[in-house]
Amino acid sequence: MIGDGIGVGIVGLGGMGHLHARSISDLGAEVVAGTDLVEAQRQRFADEFGARTYETHEEMVAADDVDAVIVTTPNRFHEPIAVDALEAGCHVLVEKPLAHTIESAERVARTAASADGICMVGFHNRHAASMAMFDEQHARGRFGDLTHVEANYVRRRGVPGPGSWFTDPELAGGGALLDIGVHALDLALYALDFPEITEVSGVTRTTFGTDAEYADPDGFGDNWDAEAETYEVDDSVSAFIRTAEGQTISLEAAWATNREESMDFRVRGTEAGAQFDIGDTTLNILEAGTAGGDHYADVRMTGDESVTGYAEQDEQFLAAIAAGATPETNTVEEALTVQRVIDAIYRSSETGRATELAEPQVSEFQLEQATRLK
Repeated sequence: MIGDGIGVGIVGLGGMGHLHARSISDLGAEVVAGTDLVEAQRQRFADEFGARTYETHEEMVAADDVDAVIVTTPNRFHEPIAVDALEAGCHVLVEKPLAHTIESAERVARTAASADGICMVGFHNRHAASMAMFDEQHARGRFGDLTHVEANYVRRRGVPGPGSWFTDPELAGGGALLDIGVHALDLALYALDFPEITEVSGVTRTTFGTDAEYADPDGFGDNWDAEAETYEVDDSVSAFIRTAEGQTISLEAAWATNREESMDFRVRGTEAGAQFDIGDTTLNILEAGTAGGDHYADVRMTGDESVTGYAEQDEQFLAAIAAGATPETNTVEEALTVQRVIDAIYRSSETGRATELAEPQVSEFQLEQATRLK
């Protein structure tokens, strides 16, 4: 199996940590260690996977049998764990976003550029069946030139409860934009092959998290008490992005808003368009033609529901390690671009004006040169 002989340690032993551990086990890798501050989490992980556990990550990344590290902690801790693991010679898969701030993301990128191990970032929706089918049809030229992407990741009511790390700006770095909007943004940039961004305009809002009368019919935010905890992050965002080639992206993301929920993703092209739900297994292609008379042609393609984006992403991570090759997708360079756009959205919201991306502290040239030297 593709993961044979690869020992993996997980940092952050909640739901995401268990998901990755099961996935890589199915691919033949061995879960040898896990790290979490919470003793109960460590015990549950040890019981399920037979792995030794640690309270902090430093000792784990130095262990001889840990070849790769998967980071599923709150955003603030992505940088120190990823940097320590890379400097210890480990390969790293860090969950999205790359970090909680642009400065922290830059530091991860600098370390990854000179490290012996590979570093990938967990944007699993790229590998869902819907996006994989879109990629293949796009490669065949079916859509012509892509012109615009509408990316939505909207919950009607889905604010994580106050008191969780999701609503703590020191731990998360942001709210709905960094939590779920990042998925839609990454997918839009990925669909357009990460074009040069010329202008970003955005508005973030904090509307519902401080409302003592917040309605939570599904009980998404456990033990809601708006007055008991600080809530200083955004719960919705609207953004518009322009590229050097004239392509555009409109982004809507929300933990809570008074509209229907949506994970709708739409791509417009000069020859055809595409529509699917983020992470889904169905792709709809919208065309028009003149053969036999003017007509619309709608095609529905369905993928394998048993294959998940997480499994495909973890397989590519293990395959890159086994081959000793630089990853072709989910790269740190791409994740850093996503982080720079997020930073620009927040700055635009603060100033009330459209803005450009901040000048990178790690240039694409530096990253490419470092990659060639590995």
